[in-house]
Amino acid sequence: AGACTGLARSALELATRYALDRRQFGRAIADQEMIQGMLAEMAVGVDAARLLTWRAARMRDAGRPINSPSSMAKWYASDVAMRCATDAVQIYGGAGYSRDNPVERLMRDAKGAQIYEGTNQIHRLIVAQHLLDSMRREG
Repeated sequence: AGACTGLARSALELATRYALDRRQFGRAIADQEMIQGMLAEMAVGVDAARLLTWRAARMRDAGRPINSPSSMAKWYASDVAMRCATDAVQIYGGAGYSRDNPVERLMRDAKGAQIYEGTNQIHRLIVAQHLLDSMRREG
């Protein structure tokens, strides 16, 4: 989850710098509301992924079970990484799809992150099973 959060943050930082530097029609593309909205959603996703990851780490440090919290963090962070990388490619436009551009590599890495260490579908099942088991125990 930590690596995915870092990947998402890299995509956000690259996209933000590019949006500030890239000019169209005499203005930075960062001035466009659609770009601002994408950057804002990326920032919220990165922060939420970081918080879920920290929560799982704190629980681990406290010796508490972390199956569900770690699955939540990995699942969410890898999805955020993919969304952020995809949005970064879109902000870069045609240049973002080039193999010479770092955001293209981030997008490929993000897709891999959704698969390795258990697919996101597996993590969804772990979270759901934990929720159902907890409710059954409570009666």
